[in-house]
Amino acid sequence: MKRERALQIVLVLVGLLYVAWAIPLFQSLWHSSWLQQHQDAFPMFMSVNTLLGVFLLLAVKQPARHRSLIAYGAWSTLAHAFTMTIMSVEAWSHGLHRKDSPQDIVIVGGIGVLLLALLPAREPAPARTERSRSARTPAQPHPVEA
Repeated sequence: MKRERALQIVLVLVGLLYVAWAIPLFQSLWHSSWLQQHQDAFPMFMSVNTLLGVFLLLAVKQPARHRSLIAYGAWSTLAHAFTMTIMSVEAWSHGLHRKDSPQDIVIVGGIGVLLLALLPAREPAPARTERSRSARTPAQPHPVEA
């Protein structure tokens, strides 16, 4: 029960963080700053994560029923951290410094690891029973219309 409560707290915090990204998203779209700064992917990325935040908040009440959503949130966050790591290494190899690294890589990666660590266990599949052919009910014929 403690693990589920911890997951609910993490889902609220991460969900609110992601929903808060709607502010820079709308500012970027409203002022067309993405166009001026040549950041075409910024609004697209922010819109996906903002919506992910909404769904993470919806998953708070029953995390076990939303296991695949939480797993998607974790793995997509880890993929983002991995991509940021590669971009930072490439920038450093060319003598450049990205303004959002390395602290953002650690924060984003930490969120992904935390979501994975608290991921609810899979619910066991219900047992299937094989019914014999003779026990099955035959199909009912459709009544003839008059």
